[in-house]
Amino acid sequence: MAAAAVRYLRSAGAPTVAGPVEALPRPDLRAVGDDERAPVDPAEFRRVLGNFATGVTVVTAPAGDGEDMTGPAGFACQSFSSLSLDPPLVCFMVGRTSTTWPRIARAGVFCVNVLGAHQGELCRGFAVSGADKFAGVVYDAAPVSGSPRLADAAAWIDCTIHAVHTGGDHLIVVGRVNALGTGDGADDMTPLLFHKGRFI
Repeated sequence: MAAAAVRYLRSAGAPTVAGPVEALPRPDLRAVGDDERAPVDPAEFRRVLGNFATGVTVVTAPAGDGEDMTGPAGFACQSFSSLSLDPPLVCFMVGRTSTTWPRIARAGVFCVNVLGAHQGELCRGFAVSGADKFAGVVYDAAPVSGSPRLADAAAWIDCTIHAVHTGGDHLIVVGRVNALGTGDGADDMTPLLFHKGRFI
């Protein structure tokens, strides 16, 4: 299939690249304009999309330069997905107004902790803003990034930030996977799921 596509592009006179490809300019990270808003009621949007059950994760990052006194960063995230096998890429979405995201961006790395059904309270702790989210939380350092790897999680994925794209009022963060693994007992662990505004 790929060879056929290449033959087609050559026959169609597709331009060839003579030198290195320049990176696209970074997107303008601005607020969503009134002219971009779709005629869909936000409450109805949430209600309908809430019928899609998702897994729940906590995305963490080590303290950045000059942040040693504030400790690591982390937030609860249900908009996580695998993206590519070759190269190994994952992605998550984060609101542009997030106060945790700039700290993760400065670190340049993150670890996705996939939660089990027994970790609902842990997730709630990472969903609040302004609190010490790591108080009383047991974790060690992910092997490549040093990001917090939460104890008893079903799985962990250690990443470097690969790309960031705009997506309305959210950012789409793509991470390149450097290491990953499962927790003890993961084969028998029930996942933590979010459905219709609550954990199931």
